[in-house]
Amino acid sequence: MISPKKYAKAAKILPKGFKTANEFFNYVYNDPDMIWMGQNTNHLHDKDGVMEAMIASVQDNDYCKYPPPEGFPRLKELVMEDLGLGSEYDILITAGATESLYLCANDILEPENNTITCDPGYLIIDNFASRFGDHVKSVPIYNEECGYKLTPERVRENLDKNTKLVSLVDPLNPLGSSYTREERKEFKDIAEDHDIYLLHDITYRDFAHDHQLMAEVCSDHTVTVYSFSKIYGMAGMRIGAVIGVPEIINSIRTIVVNDLGTNLVAQNGAMAAIESKPKWIDRVKNTTRQNQDIIKQAVDQVDGAHIAVYPSDGNMMAIDMIDTGVTPREMADYLLERKIFAREGSYTSKKFGHRYLRVSFSIPTTQVEYFAECFLEGMEALKGSK
Repeated sequence: MISPKKYAKAAKILPKGFKTANEFFNYVYNDPDMIWMGQNTNHLHDKDGVMEAMIASVQDNDYCKYPPPEGFPRLKELVMEDLGLGSEYDILITAGATESLYLCANDILEPENNTITCDPGYLIIDNFASRFGDHVKSVPIYNEECGYKLTPERVRENLDKNTKLVSLVDPLNPLGSSYTREERKEFKDIAEDHDIYLLHDITYRDFAHDHQLMAEVCSDHTVTVYSFSKIYGMAGMRIGAVIGVPEIINSIRTIVVNDLGTNLVAQNGAMAAIESKPKWIDRVKNTTRQNQDIIKQAVDQVDGAHIAVYPSDGNMMAIDMIDTGVTPREMADYLLERKIFAREGSYTSKKFGHRYLRVSFSIPTTQVEYFAECFLEGMEALKGSK
């Protein structure tokens, strides 16, 4: 018999009527009328050259061949140019930011090490860190005192001699909180003083009002994780990258799993995405910011409800419902019946998931307006049924 692993993932809380997560996601994926607000995906791209580049790649039968194992050189150059990083850094193209996170945890952590993360946060990082290190310190950050983020002060409080990695998802999924330049300088001091690494996940960077790379201020102790899933609208293509100084990336090279390369159709789309970015980035950002204003106006009409972090620097937000008498799960089920896929908080928090509904808003504005209507109607209906 295979022994249970210490890092085994906890079963997800599923909407009513579904037995497995795969069954549920298959259902929402295959419903063409479903409004996708549950996974922070970006549905605001049309004919930006991205789709066309991937179609051309398929028509050329590119998929019959293996790509370069570390990514097309042109794609690597484009990512580095997008980040404004020079030749003193190195990069690997990966099968999504998730693979990058896994590789970082595997490479950096030894069995005696611990990792500092936050709750709420992106829980797969906790899972990966627990596989390769001793344990994870998940610091509660769902409060105004710390600004709903893992502050340098909170990190210092939880450091010990075996801490080796600090996870900074910036902006933070699910709250949309992000860091100031002064806080980044403090993280630099912590990393250098204690010889630890900063895992800087910048998946939502392009939605932020202001953002600075930790790599720019703390290059030797920072690993940067880059994603094409969100701002580029390529979530289903599973493509990302990991960036760091050569010493770090050379070490990661020794433990890669996907040594036959990343989906080359996705890589062709990714190159077109970065090259076309100046043409559409302002439109996408402006639409997401207008959309979160619409949600805010609806939430403000509900007694006991509020948005934890507003404005969000990501393309998602957490609607706190703890004082409404309606649970996030009840609301998520209600919305699903009206063809809106949103997520109750346990997906991103072990301690605070019962408090909030997470919704993303990089979707057409008409769909956000429909969500706002259904949210208000749902509050009234669910309260009335109690």
